[in-house]
Amino acid sequence: MKALIHRGLVGGLFAVGLMTACSRMMRQYSFKDKVVVISGGSRGLGLLMARRLAKEGAKLFLIARDQQELEKAQSELEKAGYTAAIRVCDVTSQSEVDDTAAFAMEHFGSVDVLINNAGVIQVGPMDSMTTTDYENALKTHFWGPLYMTMAFSPGMRQRKSGRIVNISSIGGKVAVPHLLPYAVSKFALLGYSEGLRMELIRDKVYVTSVCPGLMRTGSHINAQFKSQNEKEFAWFSISDSIPFLSVDGDSAAKQILEACRRGDPELIITLPAQILSKLNGIFPGAVTDIMGQVSKVLPAYGGIGKEQVSGKESTSALSPSVLTTLSDAASVKNNEV
Repeated sequence: MKALIHRGLVGGLFAVGLMTACSRMMRQYSFKDKVVVISGGSRGLGLLMARRLAKEGAKLFLIARDQQELEKAQSELEKAGYTAAIRVCDVTSQSEVDDTAAFAMEHFGSVDVLINNAGVIQVGPMDSMTTTDYENALKTHFWGPLYMTMAFSPGMRQRKSGRIVNISSIGGKVAVPHLLPYAVSKFALLGYSEGLRMELIRDKVYVTSVCPGLMRTGSHINAQFKSQNEKEFAWFSISDSIPFLSVDGDSAAKQILEACRRGDPELIITLPAQILSKLNGIFPGAVTDIMGQVSKVLPAYGGIGKEQVSGKESTSALSPSVLTTLSDAASVKNNEV
C-alpha cells in the first residue's frame, strides 16, 4: 500500500513538473520587434535592460524625469547601432503617464511589454524620515506602476498578449532597517503585482514580480541619504560592492528579461535574498529579531537630521575607496554619474 502511495506521489509530482515545463515552453516570448516601455530607462538597471533588449531587436521607448539623461542613453544606443524613442515623464503624475501612453500609441501603434522600473530610495534611521519621504516612495513605487499599468494594459488585454514586469525588491518581502519608506512602498508594489497577475493571466498578459537583493548598477550615487549621511552612504555603497552579497547589474538585467520571456510569476535575485526570503517565510519572528540586531550597529540619528543629500554629496574616506570599486565602476558605465 505504501509503495502504491509513494509511486502515486512521485507520478503526480512528475506530471505537475512536466505540465509546468510545457506551460513555460508555450509562453516563450521573443522580444524582436516588440515595443517595450521602460520607466527609469535612462540609467542603472533600466539602461542595462534597454541595452539587452536592443540587441534582441526590440523597439524601445525609454521614459524618465531627466531630459539630459534620456538623451545620453539614447545617444549611447544610437552609437551602438540601435534606436530608442525617449520622453520625459514623471510616473507619479497620472496626467503625464496618460499623455505618455497616448504618445506611445501614436508613435508605435501598440505596446507589448511594460517594465515598471522607476525608483527612489531614502536611506537613514526612522527618526530622520518624514511623511513626505513615505509619500514620495509610495508615489514612485506603487502609484507610478499603477498609473502605467492602467494606461498600457488595456491594449495588451484586447490583443490577448503582453508582459508586465514590476521591479520590487527583497525589501518588499523582508523589511530592512534604515530603508523604511522604501520597504513600505515595495511591499505595496509586490502585493499589487501579485494580485495583478491573478487577474490578467486569463487575458494572456503575464505579470512578473522581481525582487532583487543588492545589485551593482551604480545607483548608490543618486540615492538619497539622511541623518549621518556619510556613514549611511559608506555602509550602503560598500555592501553594494561585495560580490557575494551583490550581483552584477548586467547579470540581474539578463535574469529579469529571461523571467519576463518565460512569463514567470516571480524572480528573486541573489542567493542571500533567496535565503532571506525563505527564512522569513519559515521563521518570520526570528528574522525580524535579527534585523533588529542589525539596526543596532547602523548609524544613530544625528548629522543633517531630516535633510537629505545624494550619495555623490555624501563621500568620505571609506566611500569611494577600494571597497566600493565595483559599484563605482558601474556608476560610470550605467549613466549614473
